[in-house]
Amino acid sequence: MTRIAVFASGRGSNFEALVAAERAGVFPGEIVLLLSDQPNAGALEIAAAHDIEGRVIETAKRRGRIDPDSEALYVEACRGAGVEWICLAGFMRIIGQPLLSAFTDRIVNIHPSLLPSFPGLDAQRQAWEYGVRVSGCTVHLVDAGMDTGPIILQQAVSVMEGESAGQLASRILAQEHKAYPEALRRVLTGAWHREGRRINFQKTEGESA
Repeated sequence: MTRIAVFASGRGSNFEALVAAERAGVFPGEIVLLLSDQPNAGALEIAAAHDIEGRVIETAKRRGRIDPDSEALYVEACRGAGVEWICLAGFMRIIGQPLLSAFTDRIVNIHPSLLPSFPGLDAQRQAWEYGVRVSGCTVHLVDAGMDTGPIILQQAVSVMEGESAGQLASRILAQEHKAYPEALRRVLTGAWHREGRRINFQKTEGESA
């Protein structure tokens, strides 16, 4: 069973969705650790409620890239827990080379837009203000850039007439809760390989094209 750590900075709704999916057997993994840079993150309460170890590792920088000293502690915590994969779930930091080297192609993130459109913060409002007719969410492998890693799965969400940016964000979030566990299932169960930026999955027996 693959051992998984989740990094989260906020309320932890995607973390909670991953825990529910794990307990339902959606993907062959066990979430063994929750790490946060925020001592008041709601995700820590969710971890406690589900008997998952939760730890706070604060970082010297208020926002943006995680500082190297703090990042080394994240690597140490994951290795100490025997973690094999990392899921970023609302972790408001750009990770650097220490984590990328320790977990090459084994760090996953979810972003609330159809990348490469609208990377960065407040992507739902970016899309709404731009006037797109279709938005959605993207699950991708993490690289050194901001929301630039190879795409695993995307889920489209049509923008409804007259809805607010907040309403769009809520509907995208509902799809995130479905897309993230499914993306994790794909990378943990199926054979796959990278060709440049493209991730190719080998079809399993009985799977339709």
